Amino acid sequence: MTSAPRTSRRRRRAGRISAWVLGGILLAAAVCAVWIGIRGSLAYQHLESAREAAAEAPSVLADPSAAPALIRRIADDTSAARALTGDAIWKAGEHVPWIGPQLAAVSTVSAALDDIASHALTPLSHIAATSSLDSIRPKEGVIDLAPFSEIAPAAATSADALAAARETIGDIDPAPLISPVRAAVAQVSDLVTGAHEGVDALRRASALAPSMLGVDGPRDYLVVLQNNAEWRSLGGIAGAMLQLHVDSGRLTLVAQSSSSDFPIYAEPVLPLSEEETQLFGTQPGRFVQNVTQIPDFTRGAPVAREMWLRQTGVEVDGVIALDPVALSYLLAATGPVTLPTGDVLTGENAVDLLLSGVYERYREPREQDAFFAASAGAVFDALTSGAGSPADLLEALARAGSEHRVLVWNQDPAEQSVLDGTTLQGALPETDATTTAFGVYVNDATSSKMDVHQTLETQTSWWCGADQAQTTVTIRNTAPADAADLPSYVTGGGSHGVPPGHVKTAVYVYLPQGSTLLSTDAAGDAVTPGVGSGVDAGRDVLMWTVQLAPGQTATLTVRVRTPHTPVLLTRVTPTIGQASQTIGQTTPTNGQEESLAIAQGCDIPG
Repeated sequence: MTSAPRTSRRRRRAGRISAWVLGGILLAAAVCAVWIGIRGSLAYQHLESAREAAAEAPSVLADPSAAPALIRRIADDTSAARALTGDAIWKAGEHVPWIGPQLAAVSTVSAALDDIASHALTPLSHIAATSSLDSIRPKEGVIDLAPFSEIAPAAATSADALAAARETIGDIDPAPLISPVRAAVAQVSDLVTGAHEGVDALRRASALAPSMLGVDGPRDYLVVLQNNAEWRSLGGIAGAMLQLHVDSGRLTLVAQSSSSDFPIYAEPVLPLSEEETQLFGTQPGRFVQNVTQIPDFTRGAPVAREMWLRQTGVEVDGVIALDPVALSYLLAATGPVTLPTGDVLTGENAVDLLLSGVYERYREPREQDAFFAASAGAVFDALTSGAGSPADLLEALARAGSEHRVLVWNQDPAEQSVLDGTTLQGALPETDATTTAFGVYVNDATSSKMDVHQTLETQTSWWCGADQAQTTVTIRNTAPADAADLPSYVTGGGSHGVPPGHVKTAVYVYLPQGSTLLSTDAAGDAVTPGVGSGVDAGRDVLMWTVQLAPGQTATLTVRVRTPHTPVLLTRVTPTIGQASQTIGQTTPTNGQEESLAIAQGCDIPG
């Protein structure tokens, strides 16, 4: 009769043991939670301190000697944050459902930022402390090439470290993250991406500049001035051209020419592919004005080089293209310049004067191109004389480059490969695992300078939150109602069957690689003959021709099926008011995706 009480006691004892075990587990979990919470709070404070210190970075340009101390401050904070989010308890918490991905994201970001502070910024800080941007300021037309060889190793090391950090942060899956953590990761990702792009540009420049500036012997470059008043795929027609001679850092303008100096060649000066001829005809290879018609500078630049060779007998080593908007950015850095005509060219008036005022003053294209060449020459003189702050000039060049307003092609394949993947190459956009890219390129078909009165806009978005992307192209003719009364060399004078004041535009829409066309929809005031199609460089291309009277608008919407990617963008012809790249929607959250689908009139499951 004693077995029952003993069994009861054993059960009570087992219950007490289980309760103690459960209580111990709960206590340990609570301690771990408090531990993680305290360390997370401290880590946040250190990261915020590092962010505040990083905000002081622009002041380093004024006092480079302060760079090492600033980097040490940042590194101290990022190292502390890394230590606080890298202990065993924190790492164990990363495997707990829901909270685990949040902890993993914080520790990953902390470690990546510490790697940047310790390995990416330190080499550049030492260079900044011992040198100055002023060392690359031209003096009497000569750029000292020695600083580039000093910068190159540090820039390469820093760029590699930033690239590794960028990849690490990019591998964080945003799907399981709560909104504040997701937003913080996205912000850090954008900052690291921007920093990497800037340092990578410095790496490429320091590696390429000495050879392009003649450290190994004299070089000659053809400088092509694009005229945005008459649209071409890469910006505008090739108007004035200059030959730049460089030797051991000394820069000299040795020749200039107008597009009207060149003949119309009976056959393309270099072979065009069957695909190119189907899309663009033979004009890109026969008219110097059309060397920027193919939306790939790596194909148009060699044609310009060959035409310059036939016209002048000079075999240049590369081709550089820029437009009046880029010149205006440089003028904002150098300050005003006085032209031989007595005009004062500034960052504020350059675009209006070069793309509008010149046509009011000069009737002959040769005179217009001569004015363009004189303007470029005056800006060149200001640059080579050392006018302006080097930091402001670098910022101006970076802005122009990011907008695809400065393009560079080298005859030497090894040197050209240094520019692979940069905006300076002017190549077609690439679609890959992270980016879906459309291309929208416009070309004047009126033989006019009426595109100063036209606007080009694009809007790009995912459709119904799924694997459908669309881009909408809108063109407006904003010319005054009496535009027909403008001079014939502005309106085109009715050539090509286009009434004066009207503007006819050929639009090429490059679809993302591997995508499938679902639909096209043309709407607006203009009557169009429909949308044609072709292929170029592995991309399906739509061809749309639109003719607009003053005040009219036309829109083309293109929708494709393509795998969803984090980034959706459209590369666009850089016009007076439109930079070359527009970013569409990034991958939305679940709530944003549903809101987007509702706004687009899509069916929502459930």
